[in-house]
Amino acid sequence: MDRLKIGVLREGKVPVDKRVPLSPKKCLEVLQAFPQVQLVVQPSPFRCFSDQEYTDLGIPLKEDLGRCDVLMGVKEVPIDQLIPNKTYFFFSHTIKKQAHNQKLLQAILEKKITLIDYETITNEKGERVVAFGRWAGIVGAYNGLLTYGRKWNLFHLKPAHQCLDMEDMQEEFFKVKFLPNIKIAVTGGGRVAEGAVEVLNRMGIRRVSVFDYLYKEFGEPVYTQLRSSDYHVRPDVAVWDSQDFYQNPHLYQSTFRKFAKATDLLMACAYWNPGAPVLFTEEDMREPDFKINTIADITCDVDGSIPCTKRVSTIADPAFDYNPWSEKLEPAYSSKKNLTVMAVDNLPCELPRNASRDFGRQLIDQVIPHLLNGDKEGVLKRATITQDGELCERYRYLEDYARGEKKPVKG
Repeated sequence: MDRLKIGVLREGKVPVDKRVPLSPKKCLEVLQAFPQVQLVVQPSPFRCFSDQEYTDLGIPLKEDLGRCDVLMGVKEVPIDQLIPNKTYFFFSHTIKKQAHNQKLLQAILEKKITLIDYETITNEKGERVVAFGRWAGIVGAYNGLLTYGRKWNLFHLKPAHQCLDMEDMQEEFFKVKFLPNIKIAVTGGGRVAEGAVEVLNRMGIRRVSVFDYLYKEFGEPVYTQLRSSDYHVRPDVAVWDSQDFYQNPHLYQSTFRKFAKATDLLMACAYWNPGAPVLFTEEDMREPDFKINTIADITCDVDGSIPCTKRVSTIADPAFDYNPWSEKLEPAYSSKKNLTVMAVDNLPCELPRNASRDFGRQLIDQVIPHLLNGDKEGVLKRATITQDGELCERYRYLEDYARGEKKPVKG
């Protein structure tokens, strides 16, 4: 391809997402690094970077993106805004047969759109290379501390979405010096967990080993990071094998109860396979030695690994209480005896400028080169869900979903 014209979409999903795939400076970097690329940006009054910030750097604005070869957005594109026969990049939320996007996939096939979902872009090891996970972890950990501080009336952090950016949010970190000698458990080892750990470290909260976390007391707040092997066991196997756990999660049992007895604040950042056991049960939460009182469910799996995550919460209203005895949800901070849960499902939206800059870096390094070199490594081919009105081979399992013949999955 001699020239590639990329259009940056205005987000059309409601509520409007303020993030962008390419910030103004990242657009400029694309043009400088890839002379064969042309860029246009659809105007928007809502995104975190103003139209003026784009035009100040010479990035043209254009309402009609019909002449573009590739269109890049963030969230799902409304059906009535889809342009036939184009190549789109966005998070489609269709690969798990999500009920609310069944009609979107049907429209994409009907309009013969080539859909490349950011979630499906992986390297040769099958690892995702384009994601907002780090920022979910950063904002989620901050929100977790915000929720704990408010529950116990220790401090009041400014909500992340009211901060201009990460630097502004860091000005709030000093308030955490009023945190008592609590223990914080972070689950997971991926981008989300790394983001959470980054915040705890910046707040000056000490990291301790799993052993010390369980068996020692400290005169300061501490945290530990838990991997799957720390709280799962396969009864018939003596040695831990990560590959076996990922392939056969149904054969494992949770041993998280030992951590529930020591933990005050849980930050759940680990991917959860529905075939795997839950961390703990609703019965466990009624036990006298169950110590957890605040949960930041950053992965936000409703009725998933955290049984008290009965619904998602919103940026404007991020927390709710779970009453372990009635098994009902109550308004946040209703009772000290309740578990208070933060379960916002779009956390990176709270720091959209930082999240967008990071995301643009990934696109420049991991995606755009493949658009220009003929996709020699097959990165985009693996990630292409639809093409020429058909599901690609890797995604043929979506056929019944696309035809509406099978009840889609909720969530």
